[in-house]
Amino acid sequence: MSKGRRYYKIGQVAKKIGVEPYVLRFWETQFPQIKTIRTKGGQRLYPSDTVKTLEIIKHLLYDQGLTIEGARKKLRDTQNWIKKMEFIKEELLQIKELLNK
Repeated sequence: MSKGRRYYKIGQVAKKIGVEPYVLRFWETQFPQIKTIRTKGGQRLYPSDTVKTLEIIKHLLYDQGLTIEGARKKLRDTQNWIKKMEFIKEELLQIKELLNK
């Protein structure tokens, strides 16, 4: 993938993930983590990080058999955990810098 943010059309995302476009539109109403932008013509574009989130949502719903609410909670919990790990990583890097001085 190229540097910077890449955007994909709904049909491309649906094909990549293996669901119909109407499923993606429905998930947008159920998961606040799904971010899209609209072109002037009203076409949905999905940033690459949202595509990854959609892949996780599909896994939670289809493979793990969670309900929408269960998947929403699991996704929220996972994102909170990732944020905590990123914070801890930054703290450890700062400690490392202090120790190297």
